[in-house]
Amino acid sequence: MVKIRLRRLGAKKAPFYRIVVADSRYPRDGRFIEEIGTYNPLNDPATIAVDAERAQAWIKNGAQPTDTVRGILKKAGVL
Repeated sequence: MVKIRLRRLGAKKAPFYRIVVADSRYPRDGRFIEEIGTYNPLNDPATIAVDAERAQAWIKNGAQPTDTVRGILKKAGVL
């Protein structure tokens, strides 16, 4: 199954995430199909940058966002 999920980057105790489309069998920080955005929780308020068009296209084609990504996409106005 294809999922839209977070890929963790950044230093220890300074997380930075990329929102990626990946097969559910791939590791969290491993191989992915496409990067569709970024999420930085350290800024106040958190910085969200999402390619809404690509996210909606992937969801339309059956990709399932994780619970966390679903919340991020709602805040960004994609869902």
